[in-house]
Amino acid sequence: MVHGNRFDVLIVGARCAGAATALLMARRGLRVLAIDRAEYGTDTMSTHALMRGAILQLHRWGALPRLIEMSTPPVATTTFHYGDEVIEVAIKPLHGTDALYAPRRTVLDAVLVDMAREAGADIRHRHSLAALLQAPSGRVTGARIIDAEGTAFTVEADLVVGADGANSTVARMVGAPIQKEGKHAIMAQYAYWSGIDLAGYHWYYRGHWGAGTIPTNAGRTCVFAATSRQHDPRADYRHVIESVDAPLAEMLTTAKMESRLWRFAGRKSFLRKPHGPGWALVGDAGYFKDPLTAHGITDALRDAELLADAAARGTERAFSGYAETRDALSMDLFDVTDAIASLEWDMDGLKDLHRSLNRAMKEEVEYLAALDHGRPTAARPVGVLEDAVPLRL
Repeated sequence: MVHGNRFDVLIVGARCAGAATALLMARRGLRVLAIDRAEYGTDTMSTHALMRGAILQLHRWGALPRLIEMSTPPVATTTFHYGDEVIEVAIKPLHGTDALYAPRRTVLDAVLVDMAREAGADIRHRHSLAALLQAPSGRVTGARIIDAEGTAFTVEADLVVGADGANSTVARMVGAPIQKEGKHAIMAQYAYWSGIDLAGYHWYYRGHWGAGTIPTNAGRTCVFAATSRQHDPRADYRHVIESVDAPLAEMLTTAKMESRLWRFAGRKSFLRKPHGPGWALVGDAGYFKDPLTAHGITDALRDAELLADAAARGTERAFSGYAETRDALSMDLFDVTDAIASLEWDMDGLKDLHRSLNRAMKEEVEYLAALDHGRPTAARPVGVLEDAVPLRL
């Protein structure tokens, strides 16, 4: 271990958001160190369904073939169950891909870490952030880090990125304010099952409940149940599934639960200020949405690309553009997700919300498709091409 390192960028967190950011920054020629307190390849709470935007990016980065090689099943259809009404939607070929995927986080995060290392990034697991270093002006200039053996050392960096989740230590240390907060939050429970005979994504809605099935690696299916503190705070996992869809509940009687039952207590969506002097936030650290619309990872990968471009440019205008573009692409998704998470809709109202969600997702996909190998184009909703005062000291 070499202590006293200097890097262009230090990324705190090397899960999907942090690893993707490290990969893209390293490919842009930046010297990157990413740390994570967990072991390499470990699991984390996540339902991990990827939407079209994420698939487009993983395809462009060269990650999608690796995920497919690791037996990640293709998702060719998405089926919506509005009470007893069933609507199946085929996934059409678009921008070089013809299916969706939902890799386990043990697979997705590891693939992105491997690719980041291949691009030249230094990734160190079982390392944690102890403190941020700051210049007299208040600008963040690096960090104090604790390694796997408990030894503290200092890293100097032109930019420190918080990719350390919704409870971000970086966000707390820099005092990043919340700019927008949702009103609603679901409570969710999920487990991995074998023996679920369903193809594609299935989303179920009835009353004030939701559920879903997400096919993933090793022949497993993630089955989740969602409710809220307001409507049914003590709802049992199987009770919710039985209430939402009897055939799905019957399927579970012959399937086998292959994992523990994960529980998510709920958190309101938020947008934090995503950058300041010498620091930036990406993934859930800067932008968290309720998981019921399964769009968190997709937006995290999007923002990793936006931030990598801003860091490569290294100007105040570029980082301001990162914030403006993130917000422009996020607001409709944020608002409709919060409305769906209220669980206060009838089926016709929910269909309208899903149409709004679909429009916002299409706009995001078309924006991402307009990027040329990760470089900004005139398709950006805000101008981030102009260079201004360099951020580096």
